[in-house]
Amino acid sequence: MKKNYKKTLIACYLGFVTQAIAANFAPLLFLKFHNDYGISLGKIALIPTMFFLTQLTVDLLCAKFVDRIGYRKCVVASEVASAAGLIGLAFLPELLPEPFIGIILSVIVYAIGSGLIEVLVSPIVEACPFEHKDAAMSLLHSFYCWGSVGVVLLSTLFFTAFGIDSWKWLACIWALIPLYNIYNFATCPIERLVDEGKGMGIRGLFRVPMFWVAVILMVCAGASELSMAQWASAYAESAIGLSKTVGDLAGPCMFAVTMGVSRVIYGKYGDRMNLMSFMMGSGLLCLVCYGMASLSSDPVIGLVGCIVCGFSVGIMWPGTISISSSRLPFGGTAMFAMLAMAGDLGGAFGPSLVGNITEAANDNLQAGMLAGSVFPLVLLISLLLLKGLQRSS
Repeated sequence: MKKNYKKTLIACYLGFVTQAIAANFAPLLFLKFHNDYGISLGKIALIPTMFFLTQLTVDLLCAKFVDRIGYRKCVVASEVASAAGLIGLAFLPELLPEPFIGIILSVIVYAIGSGLIEVLVSPIVEACPFEHKDAAMSLLHSFYCWGSVGVVLLSTLFFTAFGIDSWKWLACIWALIPLYNIYNFATCPIERLVDEGKGMGIRGLFRVPMFWVAVILMVCAGASELSMAQWASAYAESAIGLSKTVGDLAGPCMFAVTMGVSRVIYGKYGDRMNLMSFMMGSGLLCLVCYGMASLSSDPVIGLVGCIVCGFSVGIMWPGTISISSSRLPFGGTAMFAMLAMAGDLGGAFGPSLVGNITEAANDNLQAGMLAGSVFPLVLLISLLLLKGLQRSS
């Protein structure tokens, strides 16, 4: 009987949509948590920190244990944890004596699911017998972008129609997606990337120079992406004077749209393109975008730089995974886990650097963006090194 790998693809697409829900829903409620539960903004800031720290921990653990447990059990568990965390977010703050503890526990649970999705979905698609795997990988990762856009837009529409006090209902509605995807992952065909016991392992990967370059590339890709994405709304508000709602739509929402467009373009036409050339061009465009945001005296040009930056970073994460998979076919789960951890490290460190430099420069966000331009610069250098290693091998 012929295996239906389209079902596997749909499950993986919805997996990345689930991750987008986990990453983007709670931040829409930060002020609501602050006002309703009396949680200080300092504590609120710990919510994304705990989310990323949990993902980083899961990335590291996956490198050691996923192959022993099995991909199907782990990826089904990712959807269970994601749904449980979202439902917990609706109920635990009211059930526990301290609402903040309920929020943090819920965030940790769905961050476990998000971390598992991040590590597992890419190798599941890579193991499928598709002809143009780098294009399939790019299209796969575009669903995180569309999920992010959908969460912001649909949540905004829901709050407009029913009021933000109905957010608990919406949390349960969003949980329906991972609940449905449990069935998809439980029944779709899942192949092994490498035979049991034949993966390189972390020590083996660390002995390969190309892997180190890929790690640096992932750190810079994560930092370049999230430094701009997380500060785009503040840029739209402070530089142009837009409202918070319009700033969210003009900044991070449009950033996610252009990032998704980049991934769809390569996903559709990747068989006619050279991946390394596409990444080099994107890296150069990323540096130009950071220059527009940090050096332009015209705030509209700066905002355009923020938005187009999404297009420039779109290919970096899936492209690096594709190159690493082709060059290190026995990298196994450890390789995907370490690359995901590198991307998360960049995503945690980059926005923090931009924020600290902005504060040190008397809240001058352009100064922070200028400091952030170091990430696309190192990214370009890493791509040149990777290209050199490919030629010499």
